[in-house]
Amino acid sequence: MNLHLRIFTLLLLLTVSISAQTKDFTHYVDPFIGTGGHGHTFPGATLPFGMVQLSPDTRIDNWDGSSGYHYSDDIIYGFSHTHLSGTGIPDYCDILLMPVSGSLQFNAKAGDKTVNGYASKFSHANEKAEPGYYSVKLEDDNILAEMTATTRVGLHRYTFTGGGRVNIMLDLKWRDQVLDSDLNIVGNRIEGFRRSSSWAKDQLIYFVIEFSKPPEYKVATTSDDGGKAAARPDGSPVRKGMKAAIQFDVKPGEQIMAKVALSPVSIEGARKNLAAELPGWDFEKVRAAAKAAWNKQLSKIEVSGGTKEQTVNFYTALYHTAIQPNIFQDVDGQYRGLDKKIHTASKDTNYTVFSLWDTFRAAHPLYTIIDQKRTADFINTFIRQYEQGGRLPVWELAGNETECMIGYHAVSVIADAMEKSIKGFDYEKAYEAAKHSAELDHFGLAAYKKRGYISMEDEQESVSKTLEYAYDDYCISQMASVLYTRRATQKNYTAEQANADPVLQRYASEGDHYSIRAGYYENLFDSQTGFMRPKQNGGFVKPFAPNEVTFHFTEGNSWVYSFFVPHDLDRLIELHGGRDKFAAKLDALFTTTEKLAGREQPDITGLIGQYAHGNEPSHHIAYLYDYAGQPWKTQKYVRHILDEFYKPAPDGLIGNEDCGQMSAWYVLSASGFYAVTPGQEGVYVLGTPLFPEVKYHLENGKTFTIRARNVSSANKYISSAKINGVRTDAPILTHKDLMSGAMLELEMTDKPSMAAFTGFPGSALPGDSVAVPLIDGGGRLFNRQTSVTLSATEPAAKIHFTIDGSTPTVRSPVYTAPISIDSTTTVKAITQDPVERTSLIAEATFHKKPHDWTVKIANKYNRQYTGGGDEGLIDGIRGTLNFASGEWQGYQPYDLDAVIDLQRETEIRRVGGGFLQDAGPWIWMPTHIEFEVSQDNITWTKVADIKTDVDPRDMKATMRDYKQAITPIKARYVRVHAYNLGKIPAWHPGAGDDAFIFVDEIFIE
Repeated sequence: MNLHLRIFTLLLLLTVSISAQTKDFTHYVDPFIGTGGHGHTFPGATLPFGMVQLSPDTRIDNWDGSSGYHYSDDIIYGFSHTHLSGTGIPDYCDILLMPVSGSLQFNAKAGDKTVNGYASKFSHANEKAEPGYYSVKLEDDNILAEMTATTRVGLHRYTFTGGGRVNIMLDLKWRDQVLDSDLNIVGNRIEGFRRSSSWAKDQLIYFVIEFSKPPEYKVATTSDDGGKAAARPDGSPVRKGMKAAIQFDVKPGEQIMAKVALSPVSIEGARKNLAAELPGWDFEKVRAAAKAAWNKQLSKIEVSGGTKEQTVNFYTALYHTAIQPNIFQDVDGQYRGLDKKIHTASKDTNYTVFSLWDTFRAAHPLYTIIDQKRTADFINTFIRQYEQGGRLPVWELAGNETECMIGYHAVSVIADAMEKSIKGFDYEKAYEAAKHSAELDHFGLAAYKKRGYISMEDEQESVSKTLEYAYDDYCISQMASVLYTRRATQKNYTAEQANADPVLQRYASEGDHYSIRAGYYENLFDSQTGFMRPKQNGGFVKPFAPNEVTFHFTEGNSWVYSFFVPHDLDRLIELHGGRDKFAAKLDALFTTTEKLAGREQPDITGLIGQYAHGNEPSHHIAYLYDYAGQPWKTQKYVRHILDEFYKPAPDGLIGNEDCGQMSAWYVLSASGFYAVTPGQEGVYVLGTPLFPEVKYHLENGKTFTIRARNVSSANKYISSAKINGVRTDAPILTHKDLMSGAMLELEMTDKPSMAAFTGFPGSALPGDSVAVPLIDGGGRLFNRQTSVTLSATEPAAKIHFTIDGSTPTVRSPVYTAPISIDSTTTVKAITQDPVERTSLIAEATFHKKPHDWTVKIANKYNRQYTGGGDEGLIDGIRGTLNFASGEWQGYQPYDLDAVIDLQRETEIRRVGGGFLQDAGPWIWMPTHIEFEVSQDNITWTKVADIKTDVDPRDMKATMRDYKQAITPIKARYVRVHAYNLGKIPAWHPGAGDDAFIFVDEIFIE
């Protein structure tokens, strides 16, 4: 190469580098995407993973107001400084400011609610949002409100068109319940705190507000709900202060700015944050810095060649993945822990808002590629939360464990990072935390460890919990494997030396233990139907419909959850009869004409057949065709989802954004790959890319590139794939290849290519789990005698059983024919597979009816809550505080109105009934219970009217037996009428809907 050519080449490379650095990626971000429909995002100003999310609030409450803003609204109540992105439960919206001209008005009525009286109309035509900046014209007072932010400080700029006296309102009462608050006014500053309860039951936030000019007048404040204001001299604290009006005189066109610094620790912490991050008043400089921060984050992935709509969707999705989790510490490293004490994170950054049930699936795998340092910080935060709160986080929010959703999916994030060799956290301590969380006895874990599955009588959402616990246990077994390999490699052990090392043997033993537990999913697989099914009393619950949304599943049904075995897909395919039959089952999922049935569940959206992209349990399923040997169908459905369920519009997200998960699916899938099994040796599977070229600029300085030749809306199928010029025979990409800066080349075509790949991905457990036998007695209750059948998933397995209460072993009788019983009996059984491994014990108790009474019910109970049928009211089998346990009969919206036929004249001395109140899921005690008796079922005599005594506002699950002695009377028939509460009261989130009555057992003595 001659000198001139070398110089030209260097100049060209330099130009390309500068171009990449100066490209404005924020131009492609539309923060309004997801603010309509059920996306639950917000449009306001924030920095990547920032503590402050400064955004307008247009909703007081309700599901579609979870982020505080909804695009369909036309009133802004103010601008608050914390917001959740895409969650399904409302919280945050703390420290609300609002500029207003004219007379001072604290409160106003909106329907039956008291709200702030300084709200303003607005129009989307006068609204603008971009990463790190938001502005809107407040129409009522003709005020331009603009805002930007640093990590911990929100900056407001208000331009007042008219002159005269104006107010900047501060509202600490806004939205959730205030437990305590304080205002302290000093010159042009207001300092204080707000302690509140909502989703996070004890959230504490401190603030310091500074204005660009001192108020000309006393500050008016109120601490009551009546809207009465009282002037406060400077420096006067307002205990439990709720609202304040800071008054100024302005000239026409004058601007006033406000800086609001937050701290989870103290007022002093907020002062430090303000001094460190925003000492001056240069609004445009802060806005430019916010834009630069976002460009740095967004530049980690560079796409080219797509349509404008695709590019906007992509960078908005990437933007959404970086809004949360949020930094949760002051500039000096101090933060408030789950133990409510103040700690210091000296070597890394502490975070909050971990929607792990959602984000373990795609958001965290994405972070392991583009945010490895932050991933280590997330895991260090998990470890601290384990140390301070007693277990790994499930859904942590603002230093509170909300107990929301299921599983212990922090272990998925940790295992995935360990498998990918991400540094910066203590692997041993993380492993200790994972084991501890897996060995607790709450949320069905005790039953899961004992039975090998969770039965419906043990816990709600039993199927989903069993399956997700099994996957999490796989992740722990992977962690043990990583630790084993790392130690053996560091010590350069021979096989003999490894076998002699007690630490390595502990890892091996524990890895086997959790690998066996990871196979427990098979205990809920019904080989006859090919579905995962709930169990009760050792057998499958009947009736069963896979499209029915019930409390056996978490925001889903059996169609979706039957495919959640990401860690053992080889066995799941085998259970279905091989790849072709498994692919046929997937086809049925996507093509069935069955409609959703059962519970109304607004999270289940974005349906293709029974596949529901609007909620997370479905997110991996389209990629399972890769494992089934039909990757062209993965390509077909992934492209359909990319095109149809993500639109550059406010209602462009098909479901809740869920803290970046919905968007992370798009980012990875539009790139052409996805992590079906986070924690599995850094393996991704291929889908179909949207863009001709995608570049991942990695923290290690390398660039991973995907090039898709001839890709278009029609050319969505892969005809061949190469990694670094070498053809790959399987639709697989490894994390190692990705991080080494490999080139993935895909040839695209418009027709399915069955010859593109000859090999396929797989996942299999090394453990030796054996499924428990199924026990079926036709119901728990029988008259004179019943027949009990036993069966095993493995046709060649033996079943050993006992009926005398003893523990079955391989020396117990072998099941060969149905077992006949004529008294209340407990059947216990184990499976012994062909290589003589045994299962855990399956157990069922069959009850002989205590009498020959019958029941006739006027209003039919809900089919999800049958109590075992009509005679569940008099079967003697009692329910628990778990309303979905199977013993309770649920009536909605009806009263309980039943007649018990005692079959003969009987002297009655006492009557009563057992009822449940669990107001969260809409279950209340009846208002009162009437009892009547009759000899002929025609003429009735009232003998009791029992008033219930549980406060309808009591949200704690409560069982109560109401019994009343009566004057002895002879009768054959007893009628019980329990009166439903009716419409749910206005104070409840379900206001206006119909209440349930839950009853188990009518007492006649």
